[in-house]
This record gives sequence, C-alpha cells and structure tokens, in this order.
Amino acid sequence: MTDTRLYLITPPKLDPKPFGETLKSALDAGDVASLQLRLKDVPEEDIARAVDVLMPIAQSRDVAFLLNDRPDLAAKFGCDGVHIGQEDTPYAEARAIVGPERIVGVTCHDSRHLAMEAGEAGADYVAFGAFYPTTTKEPKTRCEIDVLSWWAEVMVVPCVAIGGITVANALPLVQAGADFLAVSSGVWDYTDGPAAAVKAFNKLFK
Repeated sequence: MTDTRLYLITPPKLDPKPFGETLKSALDAGDVASLQLRLKDVPEEDIARAVDVLMPIAQSRDVAFLLNDRPDLAAKFGCDGVHIGQEDTPYAEARAIVGPERIVGVTCHDSRHLAMEAGEAGADYVAFGAFYPTTTKEPKTRCEIDVLSWWAEVMVVPCVAIGGITVANALPLVQAGADFLAVSSGVWDYTDGPAAAVKAFNKLFK
C-alpha cells in the first residue's frame, strides 16, 4: 500500500503575494503532492494573477498545480491540470480541452457509480466526500469512510478524500486507503500555522 499524500486546496479568498509566502513555508515543511487553486466567482484576471504568483512556487517544488472548474483556463495558463465537479464541464470535454498530458480529477461525492464512470473514462483521480462537516463550502453529500477501502480494492485509479479533514480526524481516512487527502482550512487555519500542519499530516501518513 502506498503512503497517503497531501493535496492542498487554497483558501476561498486570497491575496496572491502574501499568500505566496505562506504557501512557500507550507510546501517547504514536508511532502505535498498537489495544490488546487480554488477561487469561485472571481474575474478571470484575478485567477490569472493568482496563477502567476502561485504556480511557479508550486511547480519549482515538484507540486502539481491544478485549477478548479476551468479546463479552458488551465490549458491557457499552462497549469498541470484541472479539477472538475459534477456540475462543471463533463470529463470528456475537459480532457479534450486540456489534452492527454494534463491531470483531470473528478468530484464523485459519495457515488460509487459516478466514480466508476469517471475512472473508466480515464480520470487521473476521483474525489469522494465530504467525510466531515466543512466550513469551506456547503457539501452536497456526506460520504462514508468504507467507500475508500472499497475503491482501493476494486480500482487502480487514485482516490482523494475531501471535506472537513484535519490532523485530528484524518487517520481513519488514511487507514481506509485514501491515496490523497484534500485539505484547505485544516492546513491554513491550523493553530500552529500551515507549515506545522503539513509536518503533522506527513507524520500521520507514515
């Protein structure tokens, strides 16, 4: 079984330059697989500005830089990939836009059926959740942890656990076989700071 890895999601609102400094210290504190820029309902120029500042920080540390929802902008800005929800661009269309080399991940909520469809269509990962209550967004579904162990047994496509994950509640998800834990406020709002959170998660994964 491979080690679980951390998948960071940016805070819902951020000022790219100061956040960039926070991001550097977090990424330098331990292993992080990927960073998803998740800015909802903001103009394209705000996304562009955030990408300009944050993508080089992530990529220079071998952290994949993913954009939420917007395969068109992910391709335009040269991001490593895109994460799409069930209400966003359909998988086949997103893949056609970003091409075969970039990452396309798909939100599957608590649905084994949606996950199987996405995995078989060629998604690079599927995301299940929310496992815990979250303040970052209103989750559409609550997901049972056993879906992770089921997925690990039947599919080789990696799975991401998402939703209200903190250092304190992450262990059952790791034990169930999540390949990645998607964390936002559990890192950025961690009492001892984001770098300490990254260290604590990585300790847990070992």
